[in-house]
Amino acid sequence: MSAVPPAEFVAELRALAPRYWDSHPFHLRMHAGQLGKHELQAWAANRWYYQRCIAQKDAAILSNCPLPEIRRQWRERIVWHDGTKPGEGGAENWIRLAEAVGLTRDEVLDERHVLPGTRFAVDAYVNFARTKPWVEAIASGLTEMFSGALMRKRLTALREQYPWIAEEGFAYFTNRIEAVAGEGRATVDIVVEHSRTREQQLAAVAALSFKCDVLRAVLDAVDYYSGRGRP
Repeated sequence: MSAVPPAEFVAELRALAPRYWDSHPFHLRMHAGQLGKHELQAWAANRWYYQRCIAQKDAAILSNCPLPEIRRQWRERIVWHDGTKPGEGGAENWIRLAEAVGLTRDEVLDERHVLPGTRFAVDAYVNFARTKPWVEAIASGLTEMFSGALMRKRLTALREQYPWIAEEGFAYFTNRIEAVAGEGRATVDIVVEHSRTREQQLAAVAALSFKCDVLRAVLDAVDYYSGRGRP
């Protein structure tokens, strides 16, 4: 089966936008100011587990990739999340957000609030990156095509709807919005260049679909156990 032209392939990837978690009921209530403090805390604590594992996911991609030019580009993502020294990086900024919504650093780091559904979904994502071809693992991260607009919307909503959250808690979003400003263009270019058969293109689309499922599964767990979804 012949590969489709790049523009058609990219359109197939972008067509998955409705499966991204921006339309999840939990996020919609967040943006409408309808979450209680305990729900925001549950969200921050569970999202922390995802943030903590992102650098491991990216390290798995590095370990599987034979191309130094890709590894040089990809390692910057690990630095972004982990920082170059203690107290820096995206993961640290997420802890600051968790503290700003009323959690302590200890209860975030010991993961006492991380739900089984969250852990299962995120661990599956890391395992995907470890076991799948590196191009598929990179393709799974193409949710960054959709994330910039969501983060801008969320930052505005959090500031307006939850004024009790201290401004320093928003550092993760202000920094990440800049990082994804290109809507994943560099990542799209890698996936397009190295998905040379139709089978590889379809595998990349499936990988991105899987990642959308992972993200929504995390919110499903938080939505249910924070009380909103209880029968």
